[in-house]
Amino acid sequence: MLPIVFYKAMADDTRLNILLLLAGGNELCVCDLMTALNDSQPKISRHLALLRQTGILQDRRQGQWVYYQLHHALPNWTRQVLQQTLNAAPANVLAVLENQANKAANCCS
Repeated sequence: MLPIVFYKAMADDTRLNILLLLAGGNELCVCDLMTALNDSQPKISRHLALLRQTGILQDRRQGQWVYYQLHHALPNWTRQVLQQTLNAAPANVLAVLENQANKAANCCS
C-alpha cells in the first residue's frame, strides 16, 4: 500500500474514526458504526466502500449483516500509524466512541 493512499483515506474525520474504532481488532457492522459515529447509513456505507476499495478494510458477510475489520494484509507500518493515532487521541473522544460502539454491539445479532 502506498502511503499517500493510506493518508488520503485517513484525511476524512469519519474514515479516521472508523479506522480508530477498528484499530483495536474490533469487527463492527454498519449499524455499530452508525451508532458510534452518530451518522447516517448512506454516509457510513460510502466511507466503508472507499476504505474497502483502497485495501484498508475487509468485510465478512454473515446472513444479512456485513462486518468490517482492518484488512489482514495491511502493512505493519499502517497498523503502527493507527495505534499511535489512537494513543494520541483525547481520552474523552475515545471514551465516547468506545461507549457508543459497545452500546451498538448487539444491533446485528
